[in-house]
Amino acid sequence: MTAIATASRGFRKSAAVLLARGGLLSGIVLAVLVLFLVVVAVFPGSLVSGDPTASVGAAFAAPDGSHWFGTDDLGRDVLTRVVWGAHPILLASVVGILISTVAGVSLGLLGGLARGFVSGLVMRALDVMLALPALLIALMVVAIVGTGVTSIVIAVGVAYIPAFARVVYGSVQRLRTADFVAAARLFGASGMSTVARHLLPNLATEIAVVASSAIGWAVLTAATLSFLGFGVALPAPDWGVDLSSGGQYLEAAWWISTFPGLAITATILLSNYLGDYVGSILDPRRAVRARRPWLPN
Repeated sequence: MTAIATASRGFRKSAAVLLARGGLLSGIVLAVLVLFLVVVAVFPGSLVSGDPTASVGAAFAAPDGSHWFGTDDLGRDVLTRVVWGAHPILLASVVGILISTVAGVSLGLLGGLARGFVSGLVMRALDVMLALPALLIALMVVAIVGTGVTSIVIAVGVAYIPAFARVVYGSVQRLRTADFVAAARLFGASGMSTVARHLLPNLATEIAVVASSAIGWAVLTAATLSFLGFGVALPAPDWGVDLSSGGQYLEAAWWISTFPGLAITATILLSNYLGDYVGSILDPRRAVRARRPWLPN
């Protein structure tokens, strides 16, 4: 009984910590939604049957029991296309943000740790990129490398490098003079060892929050590039492509563009909430300050 009581108290304590930090229920709901999105992107065939490029009924059929999201101008099922269309957008967004994270963190560390000409050169180049909208940078990249999902991955990866680099640079500037970094150097730690054992662990929270939120920005950028014709080509399903192709039928068949647009919006909102939740879990002080704004930082 003592062991059971101890385990019960430990569980209640852990649950209380989770509730205090980010909300246990919110975490469960968020995990379910993220898992659902992963299944949609990776295993679309497990959710819907049929070929997203095949005609399955009359054109411009309104949403009903047979076709929940209706059909498009060629009689293709819109629900099937929305589910299958998640794959290219989410693939480009997630892989692109991984590229941005690795490159941006590396450049931020280089700019923060180096001195003189190297640091100035890196940060001035990033400042120029930060002065440009991410979509404009992405458009420049696809104009150089061409169209397709691979091009969008590269474009997203390049466009969001400055966001990560600037966050890391500012944190490194603050941490490089911290006592634990000075102590590590005093005891003979090399530069790489200091970065790996002392700087990166203290940057992990900020990087995770920016990365989780940036997926939403990347989804919007990738969908916009597809909308403009730089992504996959019809008849392949893609949220941006379907949003664009249905624009000319908004009055007669609003559902062709509406449901891909709702999918994009829901994914962006989920990403933003994920970033906030990750921040509240990894940095409890952030959650406390949100509930008690009068407390000092």
